[in-house]
Amino acid sequence: MKEPSDKDIVYSKNVIEFITVVNEYCLFIEKAEDYSKDDIIQYMLKICPLIYLKGALLPAGEENEQEITERYVTEEHWESVYKAVLEKLGKDDAYWSISSTETGENMPMKFSIAENLTDIYQDFKDFIMLYQKGTHAAKENAVAECRQLFGTHWGIRLINAHKALHHIIYPENISGEFFENDN
Repeated sequence: MKEPSDKDIVYSKNVIEFITVVNEYCLFIEKAEDYSKDDIIQYMLKICPLIYLKGALLPAGEENEQEITERYVTEEHWESVYKAVLEKLGKDDAYWSISSTETGENMPMKFSIAENLTDIYQDFKDFIMLYQKGTHAAKENAVAECRQLFGTHWGIRLINAHKALHHIIYPENISGEFFENDN
């Protein structure tokens, strides 16, 4: 087993801070049914920018052993978290945003805040579980994959969910934009 060093990215300050923040996110969202809609929205409005910042600061790395990377969040677990968040957000869950289609066209499409937040949760929970495996290779893979998923998956979902949540609290800012909640 490789010993931690000051230059080892898996024990770097940025990785440890990222783990701390995303662990708090996971703990919160796992207990969504215990919170009010307003509590969830206010929490997400505060933590999402911090998560994005910490994700952008993750060091680049390479996955060493592909077979080490595992998925821990089951479909059933994902569904239970999703339903809890969806139930709390109710009619405010759906929002419209411009998205690129397979043909390259930009089209307005309907999205779900609960789905975005749960997809993000899945990436983070998988990251935390892999990081906690204890082997250095697992930690390296966890960091490398989470950094890659920041660019391709959870980073944009975080931004979109944050923007949609902002518009729930501050609906007067919608004028002139093609982004609105489906009320």
